[in-house]
Amino acid sequence: MTIQHTQDLAQIRAMVPEMRRVKCIHFIGIGGAGMSGIAEVLLNEGYEITGSDLSENPVTERLVSKGATVFIGHQASNVEKASVVVVSTAINEENPEVMAARELRIPIVRRAEMLAELMRFRHGIAVAGTHGKTTTTALVTQIYSEAGLDPTFVNGGLVKSAGTNARLGSSRILIAEADESDASFLHLQPMVSIVTNIEADHMDTYGGDFETLKQTFIDFLHNLPFYGQAIVCIDDPVIRELIPRISRQVITYGFSDDADVRIENYHQEGQQGKFTVVRKGRANLDITLNIPGRHNALNASAAIAVATEDDIEDDAILKAMAGTQGTGRRFDHLGEFDTGNGHAMLVDDYGHHPTEVDVTINAARSGWQDKRLVMIFQPHRYSRTRDLYDDFANVLEQVDVLIMLDVYAAGEKPIAGADGRSLCRTIRSRGKVDPIFVPEIEQLPSVLANVIQDGDLILTQGAGDVGKVAKQLANLELNINKMLG
Repeated sequence: MTIQHTQDLAQIRAMVPEMRRVKCIHFIGIGGAGMSGIAEVLLNEGYEITGSDLSENPVTERLVSKGATVFIGHQASNVEKASVVVVSTAINEENPEVMAARELRIPIVRRAEMLAELMRFRHGIAVAGTHGKTTTTALVTQIYSEAGLDPTFVNGGLVKSAGTNARLGSSRILIAEADESDASFLHLQPMVSIVTNIEADHMDTYGGDFETLKQTFIDFLHNLPFYGQAIVCIDDPVIRELIPRISRQVITYGFSDDADVRIENYHQEGQQGKFTVVRKGRANLDITLNIPGRHNALNASAAIAVATEDDIEDDAILKAMAGTQGTGRRFDHLGEFDTGNGHAMLVDDYGHHPTEVDVTINAARSGWQDKRLVMIFQPHRYSRTRDLYDDFANVLEQVDVLIMLDVYAAGEKPIAGADGRSLCRTIRSRGKVDPIFVPEIEQLPSVLANVIQDGDLILTQGAGDVGKVAKQLANLELNINKMLG
């Protein structure tokens, strides 16, 4: 499906008179990756942006530097100027700003509704799926940027080549990560939708019913116009099962023999994946992908499938794949350091579902077979730890050394038996690895100092504040004396 990329920003803005009545947009939870991206695009479109969050972070500092007003803490007075209030899934009805907005009759919309408004008059490419959304969104963005198409993008993580998770482009293309966690991605009406995979996650949203989750993904694909395209991973057994129920044009990708865009001859050389992409009616592509792992080859082939359908030149695809710097906290190589007792490599990864942790371990093993793998793992949410408890135990026992932090609650109340200490006991009882439980995250550097050996690959893993620990360890250069402090 070839599209024309001729409209400029002024033309696009002229098409949305309804939004012209909106002056000030307030974001509750503006420091989150998804919220901040939309806020930055709207800020660059000329709207007044205000927002609030519980603490400052680099994201809020960036928004302030661009002209946004960010309040630290939530209070009713923060919304007084707002024409509309945007809320993230983490914000509940008792939030004082939500209550004030209702009292003042200010419209309250969810993040995905505002993203849908941005997408409504653009050529939208939405990337959904349980795993791989952020990296795939970044790779699609990189290809279109390399081709000179200057897309707008809104991603759930840092696109390292762009130095941001969102940017307003001059073309009518909008590439966005689509979040299924609260089913709000059903607000989106893109022209092209990618679904990377479907697994049981965020099941509280779907009443604990996997069939409901699957049907929601089908409904998401049916939001495409009849001339739209569904780009799906045929390697995923759930997607393969659902394909006959999708009443839109379907283009498949994967390692499977029957994939429309097929990966062959994959192998990994350190940080790089190398493989051939076979496409129907187009020349094969010999890809060098500058991020490791078979899972990232799948993410890349999804991006290549979209670009191929849009008749993007092969040279742009090849350059984008070889030049990608990846995304923040996705197998993020933070450096190799002299520990004072040898050398060690530090990698940080956001994966917090057993499947994500598993593919990260496999990427580390494939690229650095001679290294001892030391994982610092922080479970994310008590409910996820409970629901996927055995899966976590099966995956985590694969590492050589496991240092376990307690659960990052993300606002949830503790659940008995679904915490880091319990998970350690279960893994220890299996006899493959003897986990070290660290109840207070501040203790981690000194614990690691007593574990680290020459040649180790240290992998910080999880979606909580373990990412801050990774930066702390990098600042300490994994030096034993500095970590002992």
